[in-house]
Amino acid sequence: MRHDKVGSVMTTDVVRAEYGTPFKEVARLLAAHRISGLPVVDEDDKVIGVISETDLIARQAAAPDPYEPRRRRTFPGLTRGARRQAAKADARTAGRLMTEPPVTAHADDSVVEAARTMARHQVERLPVLDEADRLVGIVTRRDLLRVFLRPDREIRAEVIEDVLVGTLWLAPRSIDVSVAQGVVTLTGQMERRSETEIALSMTRRVGGVVGVVDRLTHRLDDARLRVQDHALHGVADDWLRRL
Repeated sequence: MRHDKVGSVMTTDVVRAEYGTPFKEVARLLAAHRISGLPVVDEDDKVIGVISETDLIARQAAAPDPYEPRRRRTFPGLTRGARRQAAKADARTAGRLMTEPPVTAHADDSVVEAARTMARHQVERLPVLDEADRLVGIVTRRDLLRVFLRPDREIRAEVIEDVLVGTLWLAPRSIDVSVAQGVVTLTGQMERRSETEIALSMTRRVGGVVGVVDRLTHRLDDARLRVQDHALHGVADDWLRRL
């Protein structure tokens, strides 16, 4: 699909920092570009960590009061995460301040995969990597939500061209496709049940689709056929095995 990949919604002009970037410069970059976080890269442009406004605030909150007597900082009984947060109180560079390992996505990942990664790790942005794991973009929650702003007519055209014609080799008008508020309704008869399952599954993956209404019928129920007993023919077979 053309619109369900992270690479199609990411921002390619990425504000970044290096390991030795000073604390104040990190704060300046966030303020100047009106962003809430940025990736930290090495000399090979590979992401080694991520800094958010939360990291800067935590650093300031954990810093000692200059009017109190200085105490020697110890971490007895603290968890690894707690020790890491406490150590950030003295951070003067991006490398000491960043959170690692970074949570990232690849340009070829689906928008759904990226959304699940954000939810699982409770982050608001993901640095996007290429095949060599180098930074090529950044994607935010807002970028992912923008997919659902696609016009219904654009979604309908993609379902017809990519799913029905391009994958299942059907005539453009053999199946009726209607879209209302991102909900796609597929109506008509297909040759096999397996092809209806493929059509529904692929339609759900189209960028901007909120839901799919199944009004498809089939002439042949091949759900119980086993490949070793019945040679399945047609472009749908490979897709069926992936479902």
